[in-house]
Amino acid sequence: MTFPLASIAIAFVIVLLTKAPVARAMKELGKYDSAEPRKQQAQLTGWGGRALAAHMNSIEAFPPFAAAVLVGHVTHADISLATGLCAAFLLARLAYPIIYIAGTGTLRSLVWGVGWAATLALFLLPLLN
Repeated sequence: MTFPLASIAIAFVIVLLTKAPVARAMKELGKYDSAEPRKQQAQLTGWGGRALAAHMNSIEAFPPFAAAVLVGHVTHADISLATGLCAAFLLARLAYPIIYIAGTGTLRSLVWGVGWAATLALFLLPLLN
């Protein structure tokens, strides 16, 4: 398996990991409400609200990234470039929730832009063939 294909699974694990701080914030509201978690999540403020937003953004970023990797794979795009772009995406997505929860808006936007640019570049890689 190539690193770009493995990076799809890694990116999915990152999405799952971003749920942990949300669950912690929900528990701090008294208990984790498994009956109505979205209602409870709507009550999150401060770092908990930012954790939820980071988690939701991770969910939103995953499908385009996975699709871009697969487009590159089926079109036999340059594996070296794809590997670098996937690594950049993964590093950005690892840093993103940490920066978001910390409340550093400008840096968060820059890191988000790195992930977005890597995904866009992955979609465009086949044009270099």
